[in-house]
Amino acid sequence: MTETRADATIDRIARLLSAGTLSSVLVVAAASLLSLAAGRAPFETAAPPVELGRMVSDLLALRPEGFLWLGLLLILALPSARVTLALAGYARAGDRYATAVAASVLAVLALSVAVALTLG
Repeated sequence: MTETRADATIDRIARLLSAGTLSSVLVVAAASLLSLAAGRAPFETAAPPVELGRMVSDLLALRPEGFLWLGLLLILALPSARVTLALAGYARAGDRYATAVAASVLAVLALSVAVALTLG
């Protein structure tokens, strides 16, 4: 990788991680505040099941559960997004070895998600 492209990729990854972390923290904080406003202590009961189809309606209705799950999903998505950005940077720079490694990491992550969804 040329120094300029490497620096640009590193800067993009740093911005992604910073924005993603801040967004996750703010969304989970919103869930806590909404829970308190509803008269419940944050996370005093077991977490509700993840229902992705219901999350949008929970968010629109300002229910804490929707914000909690959105924040957690953002946190879980950050590592894959980081590797995806690195993959794109390596591919643009023509670094075949690093591109293959990043693609392999994404494949393993995708496989682990598929196995988890299959096994429940």
